[in-house]
Amino acid sequence: IAALLLPRLVERILDRTLMFAGAALLTAMLATAALTTPGYEGVLVLWVGIGVGLGLVQTPVGRVLVRSSGEADRPAYYAAQFALSHACWLVTYPLAGVLATIGGSSLAFWGLGLVTALALVVALRVWPAADEAVLEHSHPPVAHEHLHVHDAHHAHQHEGWEGPEPHRHPHRHAPQRHRHAFAIDLHHRGWPRA
Repeated sequence: IAALLLPRLVERILDRTLMFAGAALLTAMLATAALTTPGYEGVLVLWVGIGVGLGLVQTPVGRVLVRSSGEADRPAYYAAQFALSHACWLVTYPLAGVLATIGGSSLAFWGLGLVTALALVVALRVWPAADEAVLEHSHPPVAHEHLHVHDAHHAHQHEGWEGPEPHRHPHRHAPQRHRHAFAIDLHHRGWPRA
């Protein structure tokens, strides 16, 4: 249901809002499951609610990764997100099994609900509501070498041996302050402070 609705929702609602709404729905559904002993119909409602919440959290991830990375770094970002999500499953699947074995399904729902609520609180703290794509920031002078093409950021002289673009050779960047769509990459190793 969430996957069918999301293409229209992402045009009108921020990814952050959708993802946090999904996490809140997941937390509420897991708490409801922990507090009740639902019949068949109740289990179906919880199942759909948990599925919609999970869909709202996971489906926009690709859009967030695209906005957060440069094209050259995108495969590494997707690999890191894949590894992180699977590491989380590596912890939560056994946690659910252990809690269910110790205290039944109610304890498992409480434990997973707590994990989801904590993840939501952490996400609210680290992902600011005013998350502008274009940021003004400063660069100190730097000399380095990496594969590049000549664009506004790599406007420097050549001696003729560097070869066709993209090419790699030592070059220097003068200090500068500018605005552009910001992503962590080779030239932006940390989030700007101001």
